[in-house]
Amino acid sequence: MPSRFRRLDSALAELPVEEPMLLTELDGFLTGLIVCPQPIPVDEWMTVIWGVEADGVPPFEDPLDVHWFVKAVTARRDEIARDLSRGKLQPILDVDERDGEVLWEYWVDGFSDAIALRPEAWDAAAADTEWAGPWHRLLALIAIARGESDLDSVEVNAFQDRAVAELTDTVQHLSRARVGEAKATAVVTAKTGRNDPCPCGSGKKHKHCCA
Repeated sequence: MPSRFRRLDSALAELPVEEPMLLTELDGFLTGLIVCPQPIPVDEWMTVIWGVEADGVPPFEDPLDVHWFVKAVTARRDEIARDLSRGKLQPILDVDERDGEVLWEYWVDGFSDAIALRPEAWDAAAADTEWAGPWHRLLALIAIARGESDLDSVEVNAFQDRAVAELTDTVQHLSRARVGEAKATAVVTAKTGRNDPCPCGSGKKHKHCCA
């Protein structure tokens, strides 16, 4: 693991919260923020990382520590975004040193924390056919990670055997669907004529309102 990740992992563990995020949970959380159908303000999701008990105030005595922590987290977020745009998501996953088992569930827990910030937006996006398939596969992984799946043991074991590939492929599909939706929205906005009704819903012509 690169030293920058080890330092970030240590900083997370030292946060004065009851259950600080693991690095792999943070990685899943940041990925969920990027894929989320609705943008989430930085101050809102950063508070989830360093604890709601902090009331939005960074729990660091030295301002330089605040700067480093925020920079380190946002740098990883940007790195994930680049990987997704290239179709090469590389999640940070813990491995059980006893048997080499990949502990993908922690990463999924972090992703679930991101979903919890805008659950209605995720549900609404499921109306899109490109989003619905991978979304329901992701929900199946979340249910298995939480021990709440309705699948039988054979199906659960089959899912777990391919869990890493499944979550990577699923999130990659969700990312592409989100990008496609954003482009479609941009095209619709661009086609609004000066004499057409303004998209803001004011009832005025576009040239007299938001043009």
